[in-house]
Amino acid sequence: MAAGVVDRVRDRPTEVGLADARVTLTWVEVNDLFNRAANFYRSLALDGRRVCVFAENSAETLVAYQAGVLAGISTVAVSFHLTAEELVYILRDSDTAVVVCGPETVERALEAAAQVSGVRVVGWRSEGVEGVSSWEQALAEASDSEPPRAVRPLPHLHYTSGTTGFPKGTDSPPAMVPGGDDVDDHLRLLLERMLVNPDGGGVFLVVSPLYHVGTLTSSKAIFFGTAMIVQGRFDAEGTLANIDGYGVTTSVMVPTHFQRLLALPDEVKARYDLSTLERVAHTGAICPVDVKRAMIDWFGPVIAEGYGATEAGTTNFITSAEWLAHPGSVGLTIPPFELLVLDDEGNLLGPHQEGRLCYRDTTGRGVVYHNRPDATADATIEPGVFTMGEIGYADDEGYVYITDRASDMVISGGVNVYPAEAERVLIEHPGVLDVACIGVPDADMGEQLKALVIPADPADPPNADELITYCRARLAGFKCPRSVDLVGDIGRNAMGKVNRKRLRAPYWERSSN
Repeated sequence: MAAGVVDRVRDRPTEVGLADARVTLTWVEVNDLFNRAANFYRSLALDGRRVCVFAENSAETLVAYQAGVLAGISTVAVSFHLTAEELVYILRDSDTAVVVCGPETVERALEAAAQVSGVRVVGWRSEGVEGVSSWEQALAEASDSEPPRAVRPLPHLHYTSGTTGFPKGTDSPPAMVPGGDDVDDHLRLLLERMLVNPDGGGVFLVVSPLYHVGTLTSSKAIFFGTAMIVQGRFDAEGTLANIDGYGVTTSVMVPTHFQRLLALPDEVKARYDLSTLERVAHTGAICPVDVKRAMIDWFGPVIAEGYGATEAGTTNFITSAEWLAHPGSVGLTIPPFELLVLDDEGNLLGPHQEGRLCYRDTTGRGVVYHNRPDATADATIEPGVFTMGEIGYADDEGYVYITDRASDMVISGGVNVYPAEAERVLIEHPGVLDVACIGVPDADMGEQLKALVIPADPADPPNADELITYCRARLAGFKCPRSVDLVGDIGRNAMGKVNRKRLRAPYWERSSN
């Protein structure tokens, strides 16, 4: 096991190392659990195939992901909201051999696995479900000895929504999850990037889904002796209670979490001691200025923002003190990246000139999509230079500001959503002649997906609830529109393209008035 855990076993064996709403595990138990899980994975003889983790947040979920590091296997990080049909595509594309899951996802896992040859389902707390092997039994039968350390840790494989209606796989980038020749080398490189105390310690609160790259990466701090408290689906007061009860020092949140925390009554906020917090990183979406200022006023100058993408890692970083001096900025560009602001012709722009935000990866890697050279090419400006599809500028000091989005992507509650997925489903509805989905303002989620629908029969149009239900039966809920407007035209040009910026404009103008 990792040195930080071994140290905790020796020095603080009875202290909490991992907990969720159901279980509390000491460092001795954590060490045993990781050893058994890694040895179970090794016994699978995967021969390069992967393990897909399809589960809601729990202690088991964290172990299922991170044991892969110790076993030298790649785990596939996917949203637990996916339908069985969506999961089928990922199982095939990722060459998954085993799906591990919890009771909330086991039926969908079985349905998907039945459609893909050679896929086994292993579930925790899923006793009596036909076709599912027991996670608990597998670990009980596995060796509790330390697994061999001379294995090369492999990156997680993440899946993002797709611009063409199909998800894109991408390995955890080296900027987030370094390689290394073996487990010890990997953990040494990881420690250099994680901004954790090299002597271990602290308590990390997991509030975002573990499949999010920021949370998944940060939870690796358990290897260095940082205790993990895993919260299920987000609960604002429960978050404060966990911070107070466990003496939480660090966490990763998205702006929607901030808004829900701020919405709590003052008397509820006053019940909890948050003085142990040392850093709360936020990512996933741009935080409204008033929300972030209120969080800094409340939590103190512990808020730090990392801007970037699953495909690349963190490209920009800003502390509370820097942000207060540069409100609205996502920070300075950090190594190994260099910022390029380009106009429509590809010319380099100077400070305060708005253009497309591009980044040069000085390692030469750039952005790489699994099995998708077309998607890799679309994101690549030139070798090693990529864009995340956003518009902005840098000030004289190099602090970057986001002003617009060039891509179709919608960021709702910190999750990337591409309109093409919902459009692909809705156009199949018999009552829909044409459809375009856009991002519109949402006070809680930042943005929500809205469908603009041209009815096939204007005299007998489908209603909004019918269309949303139709979409939710075929896609994960977060990918579906929350509202529908019936329109007479969506402005397709002669090439059939839609100007989404023009379609979005009236909604955002009304929001700002």
